[in-house]
Amino acid sequence: MSQLQRMTIAPSQLQQEQILLTPQQQHYLKRVLRLRDRDRFIVMDGLGKWWLAHITGEQAQVLEELTVKTELSVSTTLLVALPKGSGFDEVVRSCTELGVACIAPVLSDRTLLNPSPQKLERWRRIAAEAAEQSERAFVPTILEPVGFNDAVANATATHRYICEARGEYPHLKNVLTQISGEIVIAIGPEGGWTDRELEQALAHSFQPVSLGKRILRAVTAPLVALSLISAACEL
Repeated sequence: MSQLQRMTIAPSQLQQEQILLTPQQQHYLKRVLRLRDRDRFIVMDGLGKWWLAHITGEQAQVLEELTVKTELSVSTTLLVALPKGSGFDEVVRSCTELGVACIAPVLSDRTLLNPSPQKLERWRRIAAEAAEQSERAFVPTILEPVGFNDAVANATATHRYICEARGEYPHLKNVLTQISGEIVIAIGPEGGWTDRELEQALAHSFQPVSLGKRILRAVTAPLVALSLISAACEL
């Protein structure tokens, strides 16, 4: 089953065991993957459901529902200060593979990037592709960019952390004990959070944590944080 190709559809495309393929999906399956009638592939709706299906003409037919257990036991939201250039593409791709549930691009005091709506659509497409590749049951939610104060003020998870490279703070791996439910973790930009931003986070019940003794790049830190969470959840 793991060698079958996977494709994400919109939930509305599934109607009474028949999958209504778009022209783009038909082209991908038949021209790119070279699948023929009765060839099987896996369909996922990005909301937790997977089905085994096969091609029937220009559409597809559901054969059976599949059980997938690839999600982390805790729902993790990343508040990530947007790095310069195209670094956020890799953050979205890799963090999707590592099991993130939601990514909120944050406009911090030191953010240089002002993303366009096309960037947001690109990030959502990358997340869908990465979820297919890593056999995720869910496609992570990629929120619209938001200011830092709004991001921390709207956090409702029980466990809230902000990564701070300088200062004597507990290591993230040492606070990830008996974690359940939801986690929100904020990752800063090049140059780190400002004092004002750290104070705002503390005012909204965020606990400062360290990711180690070395200074990590803005695109590396989210991967380290997710890797630690993943390891703690899957022991």
